[in-house]
Order: sequence, then C-alpha cells, then structure tokens
Amino acid sequence: MTNLLSSAASVRQRATANESAEPVTVVGIGGTLRPGSSSEQALRVTLAAAAERGAATEILTARDLNFPMYDPGNGPVDAAAVRFLGAVRRADALIIATPGYHGGTSGLLKNALDYLQELAADPVPYLDGKAVGCLVTASGWQAGGTTLTSMRAIVHSLRGWPTPLGVVINSSDKPFGPDGTVTDAKLGRQLATLGEQVVTFARAQLVAAAS
Repeated sequence: MTNLLSSAASVRQRATANESAEPVTVVGIGGTLRPGSSSEQALRVTLAAAAERGAATEILTARDLNFPMYDPGNGPVDAAAVRFLGAVRRADALIIATPGYHGGTSGLLKNALDYLQELAADPVPYLDGKAVGCLVTASGWQAGGTTLTSMRAIVHSLRGWPTPLGVVINSSDKPFGPDGTVTDAKLGRQLATLGEQVVTFARAQLVAAAS
C-alpha cells in the first residue's frame, strides 16, 4: 500500500512534465440503452479527460453490454460478452458509469459485471489491482449517493481500487448540452479529476509492479 501511494505521488509529479509516461489503457463501461443518456455523456467526458493525460481509451456503452443473463458454468459465453471480457483483460484501469435505479446500479450493468466471474482463473483475476472510477447519474441526489456506495462495494468485491473521487450527477439539473458538452463548470472539474485519478493510479500500479 505504501509503495503504491509513493508510486502514485511520483507518477503525478512526472505527469506534470510528461503526460506520455507509463502508457495505460482505460476502458469506459456503462450508460443506458438510450443513446445520448446522461450517464453515457458523463462517461465520454471522463474518458476524454483520461485521454488528455495520455491514456489510450476504449468505450463499451450499454448497447455493447446487452448480454443474456449471466448463468455461470452453463454453456459457451455470448460473443458480445467475450469481447467485453477481452476489453477488461486489456485494461489497466476502468471507468464505470451507471444510472441510479432504485438505489442501485442498472440491471444491465450489474449483469455485465457478473460476467467478470469468467476471469476468476486468470493470472489477474476479476479487476485485481485495477483503478476504477465510478460515475452515477440519477434524477435526485439520494438515489445517486446510495448507488455510488453500491458500485464501490461491487468494485471492492471484484478486487478493484475505486478512485478517491466518485462522481454523482443529478440528471434533473440538465448538466449536459445537446452536443454532450458539460454545462456545469463544477461538474466539468469533477469529471476531469476523475479521469486524472484513474490514469495516475493505473500508472502507479505499473511502476509498483515493475519495481
């Protein structure tokens, strides 16, 4: 833990001068089946912030996560789920975005995360050692807060590292413009910080693993 925190501080100092150090891949996952949903817009903005920090990025929206219900050990895995699992394996870090549905994540996203059981026997199981940024959008603050807590618990159970900052967005405030840009300056700073933290911690993990 101490080594990782020291590495994070070192990486952050070097990143100020050289954003291309320790190349990392950040995969964004989530949104809803409705194109242009607030959760998908937030995910895209945060991935763009990670890219500005020198990360290679990939996005899997809800339309890429529309798998059959996970049924462990019962036949071959759906082809779309295989692509999802491959993206998670390649990722050094992830950003996960969900709407808040009745105090928890969407069923579609939770089902996708359940498929990570297929990584249990991997050399790097589940999300072990990966930084994970958590984003929640909800029509109200209460649902957003409880959903963020739920998402952090899921990430912990998958051995991931939730970033210090998790972002809750009240979608009733209409925080995005028609073109997907952030109209709220404070939210823009939060999403940029989340993207930065994901990249910084991913780089720190690579440095710690190499030392």
